[in-house]
Amino acid sequence: MTERVTLITGASAGIGTELARVFASNGHRVALTARREQRLTELAAEIAAAGGAAPIVIPCDLRQADACDRIAARLSAEGVEVEYVVNNAGYFPNRLIDQLDLATWRRTMTTNLDSHFLSVKAFLPGMRKKKWGRFIGISSNMVGLAIPGMSHYIATKMGIIGFMRGLANDVAGDGITANAVLPGLINTKATASQSDEMKRATWEQQAIKRLGEPKDITGAVLFLTSDDASFITGEALVVDGGQYRIG
Repeated sequence: MTERVTLITGASAGIGTELARVFASNGHRVALTARREQRLTELAAEIAAAGGAAPIVIPCDLRQADACDRIAARLSAEGVEVEYVVNNAGYFPNRLIDQLDLATWRRTMTTNLDSHFLSVKAFLPGMRKKKWGRFIGISSNMVGLAIPGMSHYIATKMGIIGFMRGLANDVAGDGITANAVLPGLINTKATASQSDEMKRATWEQQAIKRLGEPKDITGAVLFLTSDDASFITGEALVVDGGQYRIG
């Protein structure tokens, strides 16, 4: 391959932004998607200034059913084929079941889970032609925790694990792997509203007593896209400082 191209969804903030920086610094050309075009443009300029290959900025709303097809068409028009897809976009409002309405349920499902399926449908054909590809789904360690008000979110994040596991069986013969990464509580804008007491209560349950940083997740994702991980597929890799408990 003359150019390694990685699509990162939800690239405008938090883990997605750090993923873009790290993949670019490791020789990938990154295609950046999110709804916030200005932030994507700023990130692309930062990456280019640091010496990375010119990023491709594609603002989009993954709640739209044709978003991934439009991304694929835009890249194809530029002669670019994606070998790596990292689905990071997420929506996670806290709603106890009595307050959870169908609109919030649907938006969570569309953003967090449908986007994984639709990205596979859009980019799998190109990967199959090359007999190479990587799908990484950003799930959450919350699937193993007791946190009220997150039934809709947990349903989607458990769904990502199941989808990656099933997808792995369908694409392994084409040299393609599919895995999930499960971060713990990470220091981003999305968690900034939590009090210090709430954050401490979380990391006190971890083996490593600190809040996770976006850079703590990027190494695991980068590894799963590498040749060294070519025999790893259908897995769920927990990266949470030792909080998740099996059972």
